[in-house]
Amino acid sequence: MFKIVDGSLDVVKLYEECFKSYKHKNYGAFLSFCGIVRAEDNIKALSFDIYEKLLLSWFSQWQKKVEKEGILLCFAHSKGDVYLHESSFFVAVFSKNRKEGLITLNDFVEDFKANAPIWKYDFIGEEKIYAKNRSIKLKNAGLLGKNVSL
Repeated sequence: MFKIVDGSLDVVKLYEECFKSYKHKNYGAFLSFCGIVRAEDNIKALSFDIYEKLLLSWFSQWQKKVEKEGILLCFAHSKGDVYLHESSFFVAVFSKNRKEGLITLNDFVEDFKANAPIWKYDFIGEEKIYAKNRSIKLKNAGLLGKNVSL
């Protein structure tokens, strides 16, 4: 499962959908992580822009990598505005056992933070501000990336 959703995620629905879809596939563990917008630095919401085609490619590479280990991923992310105490990120891992599932879950989230083509903005007052201090530049991003010839 791969979903991009306008606005906040219905985490309960996503969790249930994943569980019902794959509970009979003989996995021993179903682990999930949900990111929630928290109140800090006077924000009233976060907003997300997504390069959807590139995000799907990134996720597909992850899915192929973990399939070799008998692991399945379910993933959803918000685009647009997500207000305080709502969710913008959901991932679930199905694995043979808890230990390999927890490792995969952590590695997936860390790689997402470093490499997913998603841009985050803070809503403070009526202003939408790029969250530069919480962003990581994507590898080879920009016109002068090392694989570009002029």
